[in-house]
Amino acid sequence: MADETLSNLMKEDRRFEPPAELAEHANVKEEAYARAEDDPEAFWAEAAERLDWGQKWDQVLDWSNPPFAQWFVGGTINAAVNCVDRHVAAGNGDKVALHWVGEPEDDTRDLTYSQLKDEVCKAANALAELGVQKGDRVAIYMPMIPETAIAMLACARLGAPHTVVFGGFSADALASRVTDCGAKVVITADGGYRRGAPSALKPAVDEAVTKLDDDSLAATVLVVRRTGQDVDWNARSDGGRDVWWHDVVDAASAEHEPELHDSEHPLFVMYTSGSTGKPKGILHTTGGYLTGTSFTHWEVFDLKDDDVYWCTADVGWITGHSYMVYGPLANGATQVMFEGTPEKGRWWQIVQDLKVTIFYTAPTAIRTFMKQGREIPDGYDMSSLRLLGSVGEPINPEAYVWYREVIGGDRCPVVDTWWQTETGQIMISPLPGVTAGKPGSAMKALPGVAADVVDDEARSVGHGAGGYLVLKKPWPAMLRTLWGDDQRFKDTYWSRWEGLYFAGDGAKLDDDGDIWLLGRVDDVMNVSGHRLSTTEIESALVSHPKVAEAAVVGAADDTTGQAVCAFVILRESAGDGGPDIVEELRKHVAHEIGAIAKPRQVMVVPELPKTRSGKIMRRLLKDVAEHREVGDVTTLADSTVMDLIKDKEGSGSSDED
Repeated sequence: MADETLSNLMKEDRRFEPPAELAEHANVKEEAYARAEDDPEAFWAEAAERLDWGQKWDQVLDWSNPPFAQWFVGGTINAAVNCVDRHVAAGNGDKVALHWVGEPEDDTRDLTYSQLKDEVCKAANALAELGVQKGDRVAIYMPMIPETAIAMLACARLGAPHTVVFGGFSADALASRVTDCGAKVVITADGGYRRGAPSALKPAVDEAVTKLDDDSLAATVLVVRRTGQDVDWNARSDGGRDVWWHDVVDAASAEHEPELHDSEHPLFVMYTSGSTGKPKGILHTTGGYLTGTSFTHWEVFDLKDDDVYWCTADVGWITGHSYMVYGPLANGATQVMFEGTPEKGRWWQIVQDLKVTIFYTAPTAIRTFMKQGREIPDGYDMSSLRLLGSVGEPINPEAYVWYREVIGGDRCPVVDTWWQTETGQIMISPLPGVTAGKPGSAMKALPGVAADVVDDEARSVGHGAGGYLVLKKPWPAMLRTLWGDDQRFKDTYWSRWEGLYFAGDGAKLDDDGDIWLLGRVDDVMNVSGHRLSTTEIESALVSHPKVAEAAVVGAADDTTGQAVCAFVILRESAGDGGPDIVEELRKHVAHEIGAIAKPRQVMVVPELPKTRSGKIMRRLLKDVAEHREVGDVTTLADSTVMDLIKDKEGSGSSDED
C-alpha cells in the first residue's frame, strides 16, 4: 500500500472539544494513557478488579506461547454472576436492567436485575435438566427479545459455550455453525417481528436439523413462543427434539448455585459474517473478555449510575454480545433492547419516551436517517441524550457532523469506535472527556491498547502516511483461536508479520497522528498505479449536499487497470438530483480529493446491497460494474436490492476524461 497514494487525500479541520462538565467528571482521564503505557499489565489488572472473582489470578498475562494468550491465569469467575447476581447482592435488584420494546406498538417489558437473575437461574436449571453440562455448546437463533439475553447468560452460568446465529440467516448457515461447534441444543423462537409482520424462525431450524449428519447435534430444540405462529412440532417427550420454553423454564426453580469457571474457560463462539467455505468460529473466553468489554463500556461511554444506555445492534453480532449483553450488564447499566428495525421516527420516539442518555449505532443507520431528512428527528425531544457512539465501519465526516448536530443537538460528543469480532472489545476511540472529536477519525488507541499503522515491511509509516492497521500487544478480550483450528488462526491473523496482529484493515495517520480507518485492504483500488481507499471516495461523495449514501468499487479498466465506479443514494430532499447530477458528483470528487479519484461511472440507485449487520457488499456491486452475473446474495438483508440496481444500470456516466 504505497504511502503517497493514501497519505494526501481528504483533510479534516473541524474539531469538537469535550463538554466541560463531562470532562471534569469523566470516568477515564488523560493520565490513563501514560499509566497504561508504563505498565499495561497493572492497568488491565486494575480493570479486572472491577469484576467479582472467586479465586484471584496468579498471573495477569501469559504470553509465553504467542499468539495464544492467557489472561488472569489461575483466576476463577462466572460471567452471569457478574452480570446479574452481584448487582442484586449489592442492593440494586430493583434497578431496571432491560427496557425491552417490541416492534408492535405498546409491546413492552421492563426487567429489573432481580427479575433478570431469577429468569437466568430458571433457564440454567431448565437447560441442565435437558442435559446441558459444562463444556457443551448451545446454538441460539433468536429475535431481539429478553429471552435471548437470558439464554446467553444461562449458558454462561453453566459454562456451556454459546454460539448466537443471527435470526435472519438461512437454514444452511445455521446448520454449518451447529456442525462446526458441535452444538447439542438449539434455542429458538416460533418467530419474531420485523417491519411490522411476524417473521418465522422455527421452520429454518426444522430445515437445518435435516442437514446435520450427527444425531447428537441439536438433539434438543428449545422454543420460545413469541408470535403465536403455527409451527411443526415434534415433541421431545414423544421421541422428537422440540420443547417449549414456557413448559420447562417457567416451571424451573429460580434458585441456582453457580459454579466459578477458569478465567480461560470458553464463553462463546462467534462466526464472522461473509465467510466462505468452512465457517470461521472466533473463540472468546471468560475472564479477559469480560474485563475488556466491561471496562471499555464504562470508559468509552463514560457510564454513570443514572444513564439509560441503548446499543441498537442485534445480539447476533459481536456488538450485541459485547455492548448490549456482557459489558453493560456487568456494569449494572439500565439499557434499552428493541426488537425491530429503524422505521421512520420509531427510534427517536423510544429515545424520547425512555429518556435515553447514551446511544450507540452504525453509520449505515445514520446515513439512512440523513436520507429521510432531519424533519423526522426534529419532531422528537431528544434532550436527554448526552453521548453518541458509532460502530461497524468508518463513519463519513458528513454523517458524523449530521449525527452530532441533528441527533445530538450539537452538544453530544461522538465516540467513533473501531474494533472487530476478533478483538472482542473497543480498541480505537476518542475518550469523550479527553479527546477533541474529529469527524471521520477514530483518533487513537485506547489506554492499554497498542495499535500502529505500518508499511509492507512492518515499519511504522509516521504522520501523514497510510498503510496497514496492526496491533502490537495482546489485550484482554482478544480472540484465543478459531474453534477447532489453531493453524488457521495463526495463518489468518498472525502470519503476515511476526508478532503483529493484522485482520485486514487499511488505515492512515493524519498530520496530527490520529488514525483514520480506510476499510478492508481488499477494498483498496489500484488506479493507474495509485492505491486509493474506497472509504475516502465514499466520504467525498457523502459530503455533497444531495448524497445520503455511497459505495465505491474498483472495476477492471483496459487503460487504468482499475477505474472508480460509484453507486449513490440521494437524499429525499434532492429528488432525482437533476439532469446533471452524475457529472456534478464526478467533479465534486475531483475537487475534494483530486482528479485521480474521479469516478469513471456514477450510478444513482434506490438502495445498496447490505448484510444484515449493515455492511455494504461491494463484491456484488463490482459484479454489476464489470457486467458479470451477480454472485451469491444469501447474506443480504434484502436480496431484491440487486434487481433494483441492475434495473438502474446504464443511468451513470462512462466519461473517461
